[in-house]
Amino acid sequence: MNPLGWLPYRRIRVRGPSMVPTLKDGDVVLARNRRNPRTGDVVVVTWVTRPGQLSIKRAAGRDDLGWHVVGDNDLASTDSRDLGPAQVHGVVVARLWPQPRILSSR
Repeated sequence: MNPLGWLPYRRIRVRGPSMVPTLKDGDVVLARNRRNPRTGDVVVVTWVTRPGQLSIKRAAGRDDLGWHVVGDNDLASTDSRDLGPAQVHGVVVARLWPQPRILSSR
């Protein structure tokens, strides 16, 4: 089952400081259901070790076990360095609020 649901897009509220300066706590983003990001894309993931927990991180690379993802704020991010591989469920394409802007052209 895809945690983003069956619709092609989903709005998600950012929680926490791990993606500062790109995204801040309280920002609302639009994610597209897509499992094949490019390195550098901002993605929505679940952790192999925490399957129900959605997180927004940056795709850093892929290996046999899944995606290695990291937060943009190294000092305040819990990511693949702590939790291991992640499964990608979507690519963040835009920030909707407070200041709309495109994050991905796909």
